[in-house]
Amino acid sequence: MPDNLRTRLVDAGVRLLESEGQGGLTIRAVTREAGVSHGAPRRYFPTLSALCAAVARVGLVDIGVALDRATQQSTSPQEALNAIADAYVDFAARRPAMFALIFRHDLLEGSGENLRLTSRPLFEALIAAVGAVAPENPQFTALRLWTSVHGIAALNSTHAFEPVTDLSAVTELTRRAVRDVIACASEPET
Repeated sequence: MPDNLRTRLVDAGVRLLESEGQGGLTIRAVTREAGVSHGAPRRYFPTLSALCAAVARVGLVDIGVALDRATQQSTSPQEALNAIADAYVDFAARRPAMFALIFRHDLLEGSGENLRLTSRPLFEALIAAVGAVAPENPQFTALRLWTSVHGIAALNSTHAFEPVTDLSAVTELTRRAVRDVIACASEPET
């Protein structure tokens, strides 16, 4: 049986991150939200970095579920790539604080959580999905695709597109990023 206190603390951290943003995710706030003493988290989270990493793991699992669901609902490999990209951008828009935390390597590194165990399978799944459409060097193509879509997701999650376009343009931009990366991967090298 998992430790209930650790779970309560992480759940409280997720709630605070989602409602208050990263600035609201402090050990003191988490203990208050979880209804425990200020010293209670030390056993599990000796540092704020350790707590943030545990919260980020929840986000990585959640984004993995969203990407897997998108893949499972697709009827073709190309449709799966589009659905993965759309789900990634959607996750960032719906949960911007979690999305930002997941990629705060400066904060999460050395936290004691091995987040690669959770994040690496996500990238491996993307490589497999890309390989079904563009089998020539799928790892490199997946990396290009991720960087393109991640840029769109990050800009969209901070509402940076709002002054210049609407949501439908973001969807089209995402689709074109997928199309262009895959088309480029299919072109012969010169």
